[in-house]
Amino acid sequence: MLRPAGGSPPYSEKRPGHQTRHPAPDGPRPPRPAVERRAAGGKGGGRRWDPGAWFLVLPALLPILVLSVGPLLYGIALAFTDAQSGRTDPTEWIGLLNFRDLRQDTLFWESFRIGLVWAAGVTVPQFLLSLGLALLLNQNLRFRWLARTLAIVPWAMPEVVVGIMWRLVYHPDAGILNETLGTHRDWLGSLGSALPAVIVVGVWAGMPQTTVALLAGLQNVPRELHEAAAMDGAGAWRRFRTVTWPALRPVAVAMGALAFIWNLNSFALVYVLTNGGPGGRTRLPMLFAYEEAFRYGQFGYAAAMGCVLVAVVSVLLAVFLVGRLKGDRT
Repeated sequence: MLRPAGGSPPYSEKRPGHQTRHPAPDGPRPPRPAVERRAAGGKGGGRRWDPGAWFLVLPALLPILVLSVGPLLYGIALAFTDAQSGRTDPTEWIGLLNFRDLRQDTLFWESFRIGLVWAAGVTVPQFLLSLGLALLLNQNLRFRWLARTLAIVPWAMPEVVVGIMWRLVYHPDAGILNETLGTHRDWLGSLGSALPAVIVVGVWAGMPQTTVALLAGLQNVPRELHEAAAMDGAGAWRRFRTVTWPALRPVAVAMGALAFIWNLNSFALVYVLTNGGPGGRTRLPMLFAYEEAFRYGQFGYAAAMGCVLVAVVSVLLAVFLVGRLKGDRT
């Protein structure tokens, strides 16, 4: 058979070991095997939910329902009752009466203001110091492994132990701070120094988790970008502003928001250090609700305080999530 001009074989000619591709024939395609149809998800092509998968999710879901969701729903229901300790009469449903009383409770709103001051006063310096420490630990320093280990020591200590340790540091007679400064000041008992002293403890105790998160974010920044910026003549501050911070910003925003929420809900550390004193200068909202419930027996009123705090935290989380979604879309 003669070849056409150009030297290529005719369409019907087959080369040895070569399978010629022909156009798909007209008409309906043959049905796929049943195995392929099941792999594709059945008639609708979507994934079918296997009821047996609940048994795999249940061990992780059950503790959350029992220990978190259940008490939360019970506390919300309790806020609409007149529940009190030592009461022989049955608990009655009183509607929004606790919330109306709470709106006029100046002591609670003062504790809420103190809680906001505490949360902001701990979160901002905690983040800045953690960022500086993470940048330092990210360098190729000698004994870096030891420095990283020491940096997370406060994270391994319970808050009660941290509170007792810092009470010894602040002791007016034999404390390390007064011995160093040569004074006899009662740091935790003074109206002017109690809240700043507690904020210092909160910053120290919360730095490890923020440092670890920021350090993990820094290690994901490619070193080639820093090297390219350095070759272009960029200094340390410019490299941080143009290379490091844009890559670290998602982690930094997430840790800043979560740290603020955690600090706003603090209880054990301040309870051990000052128990809300002196004169209520360190009485945080959670501590105020605790006193109303277990010191004065007003369970329904304390539950209403808890509902307000849950609503505030939910709003903060919603703002954070909306901001993250907008940032991901842009």
